[in-house]
Amino acid sequence: MTTPTPAFFAQFNDEQLVAADKAHYMHGYHVFDDHRVNGALNIAAGEGAYIYDTRGNRYLDAVGGMWCTNIGLGRAEMADAIAEQVRKLAYSNPFCDMANVTAIQLCEKLAELAPGDLDHVFLTTGGSTAVDTAYRLIQYYQNCRGKHEKKHIISRVNAYHGSTFLTMSLGGKVADHPAEFDFLKDVIHHISCPNPYRAPEGMTESDFLEFLVKEFEDKILELGQDKVAAFFAEPIMGSGGVIIPPKGYHQRMWEVCKKYDVLYVADEVVTSFGRLGAFFASEDVFGMQPDIITTAKGLTSGYLPLGACIFSERIWKVIGEADKGRCFAHGFTYSGHPVSCVSALKNIEIIERENLLEHVKDVGDYLEQRLQELAGLPLVGSVRCQKLMACVEFVADKRSKALFPEELNIGEKIHLRAQARGLLVRPIVHLNVMSPPLTITREQVDEIVDTLRESILEAAEDLKRSGDYAGH
Repeated sequence: MTTPTPAFFAQFNDEQLVAADKAHYMHGYHVFDDHRVNGALNIAAGEGAYIYDTRGNRYLDAVGGMWCTNIGLGRAEMADAIAEQVRKLAYSNPFCDMANVTAIQLCEKLAELAPGDLDHVFLTTGGSTAVDTAYRLIQYYQNCRGKHEKKHIISRVNAYHGSTFLTMSLGGKVADHPAEFDFLKDVIHHISCPNPYRAPEGMTESDFLEFLVKEFEDKILELGQDKVAAFFAEPIMGSGGVIIPPKGYHQRMWEVCKKYDVLYVADEVVTSFGRLGAFFASEDVFGMQPDIITTAKGLTSGYLPLGACIFSERIWKVIGEADKGRCFAHGFTYSGHPVSCVSALKNIEIIERENLLEHVKDVGDYLEQRLQELAGLPLVGSVRCQKLMACVEFVADKRSKALFPEELNIGEKIHLRAQARGLLVRPIVHLNVMSPPLTITREQVDEIVDTLRESILEAAEDLKRSGDYAGH
């Protein structure tokens, strides 16, 4: 869309919207006490890397929606493609012996882009359902092989794999496992988060890598290699804090998987479709070929919900063996939705035509360089950035890396100061996370870093005055 005018915002009664939101809308990760008092930031429009609230305030969205607005908001050609498909075919049954043209075309394109022999695609409605599908596919595959005990899954502390019952059980973030929820525990196991900043004291990065690989292999042997089915890993952990593992980590873990007949599932819901300068990071960035890739978010740049579970010929040959009378009894009403698939095809076309992968490599290097300037500021313990995934971690003491009390919510304090200056970053307790659109410019990178710097310095001064920060 074009830049919204004052007349556009005049249609909104913000007080009424806030009241209705508080009364009726339960958000994802709804924080009851805070929402009851403060309500939400109500968004009315978006253009490129910017979004506007109902009062007409503009924000540079350094969060990229939720890791997903890769090509930017308000693209007319995307709206036209979606509208045309709605008129042509708004819905088609995706089950059994029915398909639609756009779903077929998208699966063919994903097979072309995915590494190696990952030539088979199950379309889903988003990231959580893609990971859920991967889990069911793994069970199905092992049963078809006659390996009925090979069902245990290894994941990692601080991992995030979705918010269904199963995928939240796979995740390893303490905050995502509150006592009020139940989780699947018997066959899911978590090993260490590969965060070099939090490595045991005295370990070099190389030492830490060896520790992580040995821990993984030991866990497989402890459980029994005839019982471990798969390892789930984000190439770079997203909401766990943009955790960039030690160099060589994914290759080494992949080698352990091959050694013990364990499937490697790369959860690329965040890292695929350009965020790291490649359509898929597993091979192009980390030099390994998983057995399964899950993807969503940047697949449509958030224009419509869609996800995909992409898997290898090796798996396909087993589950699709002839004359077995098998049926993969799994699916969703909106799998392969023709309108969502059109948005994905148009999204990929734009990424290719505008050479956004190369742009990400350039502007991503610049973001890495500029963000490192914040490392010397008070409160800043670690700055982590690879291309367009970034995180600033805040600490109460730089020397000991001690965190602030969780109830202080330091990430939120800094986020609110940035928001008042027209910048949105994502607060996660002691973190500010960023994942801007792939179309971001160097000038907008400067705006992000300069605004964040001001917000950190202001928060540090306020905390000193209140006695919550000693300045170490």
